[in-house]
Amino acid sequence: MAGNSQRRGATSKGKKGPGVGSGGKGRRALEGKGPTPKAVDRPYHPAAKAARQAAHKAATTNGRPGGRPPVRRKSTGETEWIAGRNSIVEALRAELPVTGIYVASRLETDDRVREILKIAGDRGIPLLEASRQDLDRFTDGAVHQGVAATVPPYDYQHPMDLLEAAADSGRPALVVALDGVTDPRNLGAVVRSVAAFGGHGVVVPERRAAGMTASAWKTSAGAAARVPVARAANLNRAIEEYQKAGLFVVGLDADGDVDLPDLQLADGPLVVVVGAEGAGLSRLVREKCDQVVSIPMAGAVESLNAGVAAGIALYEVARHR
Repeated sequence: MAGNSQRRGATSKGKKGPGVGSGGKGRRALEGKGPTPKAVDRPYHPAAKAARQAAHKAATTNGRPGGRPPVRRKSTGETEWIAGRNSIVEALRAELPVTGIYVASRLETDDRVREILKIAGDRGIPLLEASRQDLDRFTDGAVHQGVAATVPPYDYQHPMDLLEAAADSGRPALVVALDGVTDPRNLGAVVRSVAAFGGHGVVVPERRAAGMTASAWKTSAGAAARVPVARAANLNRAIEEYQKAGLFVVGLDADGDVDLPDLQLADGPLVVVVGAEGAGLSRLVREKCDQVVSIPMAGAVESLNAGVAAGIALYEVARHR
């Protein structure tokens, strides 16, 4: 009979000793609530919260509501170093945002050093003492003459901005584009020649090309403070834009169609394209040139470096003008 604790199976043994059974009244409770739900199915479990966040992110484009792409911030790069007394004097005269000047201990002063120290004092630019070994390391081995300065990364212009500078000058545009020139010293030499012969700027490609590093600043002897340098994402496209704006494009190459003294396009707005030493102009750039000219040379010299070739070409253009 029910409740008979003497029948077989009516008692259970546990840690607390024998106990009387329920007689079947707790069968439902003993059956439980089924299998344990997965972690992602439990509302307050961390895995469930992570799953909801992932689902919300997938419902938007690029993780932003409304399908707007994420904002891409341009990298500001690292601090640039200017080495050499002339370069720093020119940079200070042009009011570049110099953030610090490092001077070697027991430095022999001259007029340039005195001008650097005076301008630094007037503008509140920090003056710091450094060993020559530190200056060698800071400037990557450049000839610093015991003085180096720090500036923010070079602010490259857009290629079409150079035409605005030409319009303001009242003279026909004169721009130099470098095709595959990877030595920053060549870039600095070209910038210096552009400044000397009244050019309006230099264009360099973004990839596989020299940039305005400390070496370029040094070689330019400070001319980079006066001559803008533009960066083109695609040099061929930049050349096309210049042509649409009415500029003639002249390429320098050893196998030119005419010699440089016979150039007939120098009087008008002009882009002079200079290739790398040895390799010369790339095929696509050469095809886009309105005329390809060569520099006549005597002897067995096969080619000139980009800085020298650009200087000769710019002198000839200035002579024609």
